[in-house]
Amino acid sequence: MAVQDSSDILVDELFETTQQLRRFVEVRLRANGASVARLRAMRTLARAEQPLRMRDLSELTGVAARTTTSIVDGLERDGLVERLRHPHDRRAFLLRLTEEGLRRHRDAEKVDRLALAEATAELDPKDRAQLRTLLARIREATA
Repeated sequence: MAVQDSSDILVDELFETTQQLRRFVEVRLRANGASVARLRAMRTLARAEQPLRMRDLSELTGVAARTTTSIVDGLERDGLVERLRHPHDRRAFLLRLTEEGLRRHRDAEKVDRLALAEATAELDPKDRAQLRTLLARIREATA
């Protein structure tokens, strides 16, 4: 049972489940040299049609600029991201995954998919559809 931190136990349990799911995936990603934060950054860069500015990456991932810079610095240090001079703004850089970054991104996505499949294996298709419907209703109410 969740420790009640809000005025609605349902919200507390939803938050606790989300946090536990993140820890579950994080453990599996870390065993393969990745993390949820790094995967989110790599996923965003891999899906982008062109290299992104740091500010754009921060906005797209919903992560603070300072944290995004730390994540990118680590990815760059590991040879997974490269910074390119912005063609129109001499003060700015663009970010893109290196070939090794693309490979490691694919590997991390595979680990993520397997971990999430394991975590949700007990849900049959009807359960999954019902949960998605309920979560969509919460998102719509808070949009």
